[in-house]
Amino acid sequence: MSELLDRRAIRLAEPAADRDDAIRRTGAALVGIGAAAPGYVDNMLVREQSISTYIGAGVAIPHGTVDGKGLVERDALAVLRFPGGVDWDGERVTVCVGIAARGDGHVELLAALAEVLLDEDQARELREATDPETVIRLLGPDQAAGDA
Repeated sequence: MSELLDRRAIRLAEPAADRDDAIRRTGAALVGIGAAAPGYVDNMLVREQSISTYIGAGVAIPHGTVDGKGLVERDALAVLRFPGGVDWDGERVTVCVGIAARGDGHVELLAALAEVLLDEDQARELREATDPETVIRLLGPDQAAGDA
């Protein structure tokens, strides 16, 4: 599980002009670690146009469409924090968890994310994270396995 959370794709002080800029930055983080081809970023934008990836508690999970799976080199996540917030179709997003997935290897981590978001204190901690260690602690392998 820890191979999905590459420290290089955890960026906690990002600026973004708007939702699409936030998605582009999140996709670029996935491309930057070799998890996806550059075209995957456009595919993430296509997904967002069809259905919002906002999931609540200030968090969005931008990802590609089924057609975009061929642009994914390996399953990975990117966690970007936008301290200034981003308008996401009327909602305020401060954290994007970008997903590149060929298969279903990311499902356990998404389950861990859901548990974090259901806990008000942990959700706030994720939204306010300023160092990668906090993100890894909250979403890392121990948390996903239910050991935390």
